Amino acid sequence: MKIAIVGAGAIGGYLGARLSLAGEEVTFIARNRNLAAINANGFRLLQEDGSELHAAAVRAVQEPAEAGPQDAVLLTVKAHQVRDLLPGLRGLFGPQTVVVTMINGVPWWYFHRLAGPHEGRSLASLDPDGAIAAAIEPARIIGSVVYPASELVAPGVVRVIEGNRFSLGELDGSRSERVEALSKAMMKAGFKSPVSRDIRGEIWVKLWGNLSFNPISALTHATLQDICRHPPTRELAARMMVEARAVAEALGVVFKISLEQRIAGAEAVGAHKTSMLQDVEHGRALELEALVGAVIELGRIAGVATPTIEAIHAATSLLAQTLAAQGGRLAVQAG
Repeated sequence: MKIAIVGAGAIGGYLGARLSLAGEEVTFIARNRNLAAINANGFRLLQEDGSELHAAAVRAVQEPAEAGPQDAVLLTVKAHQVRDLLPGLRGLFGPQTVVVTMINGVPWWYFHRLAGPHEGRSLASLDPDGAIAAAIEPARIIGSVVYPASELVAPGVVRVIEGNRFSLGELDGSRSERVEALSKAMMKAGFKSPVSRDIRGEIWVKLWGNLSFNPISALTHATLQDICRHPPTRELAARMMVEARAVAEALGVVFKISLEQRIAGAEAVGAHKTSMLQDVEHGRALELEALVGAVIELGRIAGVATPTIEAIHAATSLLAQTLAAQGGRLAVQAG
């Protein structure tokens, strides 16, 4: 299978290295030092047990057209980066190419191929002019939920922190030949890759924690463990999650775990900095709309109030705006 990885970072590198070692033809779309490192040395994967894998057969190109049409395109960038990819992305598309969105938060395609009163509706918070949906036809898309944690420790080098599960699902809930084929390729590469009949439900379970813990951590500079063990912030996260669950349920989602189980799962991760806190500390753009803003928009569509989520979104969006205007970063350091 010809597979292009768009985004040669922590998750993209993890996927690409293992898929290549399993015999798939993998091409990274990369830039700058990553591009040079991958073409010079392949991709190295530092595993949880301390062992190392070396995917020497991978290649990297800067422009998608250099790779040509693929069987599958794995989007492993952040949600706000997708628009910048659109002009060249179609260079990877052939008639049967599938696009797998391995992106945190509410996807721009949420209502596409979803039977019901909102079918085909665009989300202004994620795709205000419909440009993404126009460039990536909904019929190409396979949804995914990314569970592992990993980090890019150097150009072309990824360290796996934990996990190997990537759920996959057609937007209409069908069990198609193409999603089955992709699942088999992923499992051959050593991943757990079940085919979900309800990919949106799985997205919500992960989003349920991300929409609360990520912005709270960005504002407080606290780890997951600290947020969960400090009663006021634990209660704040719970209030946000109650509002979010009401939104999701109004849209037909059924939660299979309790709120307390979801909070306990976050606490069990320990002294972990969320991705949004890491972005604040490194001066990177925040995934705020996909994780929080889109939930507010879904609430308005569903007729469900989200006052706590809106308050945290307002504070975090101002933080993001301030950091961007100053070109700065913010981190708590020992005195």
